[in-house]
Amino acid sequence: MDNEYTHTHTLLDVTLTNDNGYLTTSIFHKSAAEPYILPYTSDHPRHVYNNILYAALLRAARICSNVEDFDMERIRIDLSLLLNEYPPSFISKHFIRFFEINNAISVLNSLNPEAYHALHQKLLHQPTRCEKQIQANDEDTNPMPDVLKKKKPWDPNFMYAKYNYESGPRSVFQHKFRT
Repeated sequence: MDNEYTHTHTLLDVTLTNDNGYLTTSIFHKSAAEPYILPYTSDHPRHVYNNILYAALLRAARICSNVEDFDMERIRIDLSLLLNEYPPSFISKHFIRFFEINNAISVLNSLNPEAYHALHQKLLHQPTRCEKQIQANDEDTNPMPDVLKKKKPWDPNFMYAKYNYESGPRSVFQHKFRT
């Protein structure tokens, strides 16, 4: 007797699937929404186009838990870039660049599941740009000196106020004012 249990749920832009106790994730695309990618013919700086392709592949590698879903998403990215007039040589160059940077060229060439799993885990646990900025800001702040961390940061035997509150011109003024 075969007890097969499959349940799918979408959350934001992720499809979660429980397939006989194995949880898989993939990118969810709304059927009513058209994918929009900046057209290649627009007047933006060239680095923007490089970042679009890299960010799309990075998102796919982080979200898709198996290599087949990632490959389908890679094909979808490829087609949407072609429809937005990106040159095929540009697309293939940056696809190869993504996999070379992440040491996963075997995923591109032969859909190696072990290499993809390593890529997925590496990119999934890599801090995002926002997390890197927060971390950099935390490191930039000057730490509080140990002296100021004490409950009483000064020793009254060594440090004392030059003028007491009741001395000086104010005490003379009050004395003259009363008389």
